[in-house]
Amino acid sequence: MTQPALSPRFPNAFAEAVHAGLSKHPQKELPSMYLYDEVGSALFEVITALPEYGVTRAEERVLKDHATDIVAAMPGDIKVAELGSGSGRKTRRILEALCKKQPTAYHPIEISRTALQLCRRELSDIERVSIVGHERDYLAGLSEVSSKRNEGERLLVLFLGSTIGNFARLAATRFLRSIRGMLQPGDALLLGTDLIKPLPTLIAAYDDPIGVTAAFNLNMLARINRELGGEFPLDAFEHVARFNPDARSIEMHLRAKRALSVRVRGADLRAEFREGETIWTESSHKYAAEEVAPIAADAGFDCTHQWRDDEWQFAESLLVAR
Repeated sequence: MTQPALSPRFPNAFAEAVHAGLSKHPQKELPSMYLYDEVGSALFEVITALPEYGVTRAEERVLKDHATDIVAAMPGDIKVAELGSGSGRKTRRILEALCKKQPTAYHPIEISRTALQLCRRELSDIERVSIVGHERDYLAGLSEVSSKRNEGERLLVLFLGSTIGNFARLAATRFLRSIRGMLQPGDALLLGTDLIKPLPTLIAAYDDPIGVTAAFNLNMLARINRELGGEFPLDAFEHVARFNPDARSIEMHLRAKRALSVRVRGADLRAEFREGETIWTESSHKYAAEEVAPIAADAGFDCTHQWRDDEWQFAESLLVAR
């Protein structure tokens, strides 16, 4: 998630990512992190309420039932950092359980300013919690939080939802190693993983019948138009969700309905599309519950606890830094 140094050719990281991603051959792609502008964040909140998308409700059930157990597994003075907090709704149970024991500093880390604002509104009513938001990418934000801890303070990092699934498996392990490099022995990472389930269930979760996920995906092109002077005709693209059996992942794409040429002034780019060509915007890898412990071990953690939701097949794992 860490962005490379900006080229003077581009005004911001988004412009550079659009130029690089739409110049790729044979598969154009755009980083999924840029799905979450103000509009995208609002659309994703709607997605979490759809009956076809069970991830958020599954995680809320796990945290409702086991927040006290999770907190009990982390003795001592705890500071909480969350990578990609979103609205913060799913985090409430953890913070409420912690605040019964001690005043708690909570540090949501988000690239979306809108999400940070939603998070503060959602959680500021919890007694004895202080909220300090960080509008940064994951690793830069975590580095800042970790470096400013008090003597003897343990860090609990939350990486909830199924966000780890946005990384290919080797990249996921590398990312977990990067997190581990910022932690001290005894610190912990609470990791949410969406588990493999029947294909029709997976496809429906990423291609709902009323089209909210399609609007969420197409908003990436609308954002390019708004922020970078793009000229994408939105009606010339359609949302596609498909399963990659080799990677065990759902992929989201935007497929061109016809051949066209699109100029993006702010990214110094003209992109050519063949009919049927796609832009790959997101992957969501699915895991078996028993995979988490060996991946954690490879990254320098011990998986000490795991809690599961059997209704949707979702796991929350507590990984303790060695």
